[in-house]
Amino acid sequence: MSDQHPYELAYEKDGIVYVSGAAAIDADHNPILGDVECIEAAFEAVSSRLAKLGLGLEHVVKTTFFVTDIRLRDEVNKQYSERFAEPRPARTFVEVSAIPYGARVAFEAVAHRS
Repeated sequence: MSDQHPYELAYEKDGIVYVSGAAAIDADHNPILGDVECIEAAFEAVSSRLAKLGLGLEHVVKTTFFVTDIRLRDEVNKQYSERFAEPRPARTFVEVSAIPYGARVAFEAVAHRS
């Protein structure tokens, strides 16, 4: 928890790690706008949060993507296929009207410490 967030960015309970939604923003909270770049940034944010707990994307069992433009689905699918080995985690993909800081994508994950 931090002064900026009244919740944990990643929380572990009984070997299950819940990663809070990671918006595609830079260090100054500016949105990353390019299709490829914003999805890469969201993956990197989730990866960083997992790494702080000694985990990686290979531990992820469920993801949820929130996007402000459903057309990002193809790029998310491409990067999902590249970043996750089979069997890939279950996934939910939802278009929303807005994401904090004007981001185009946010990504949350559930991981299992095995």
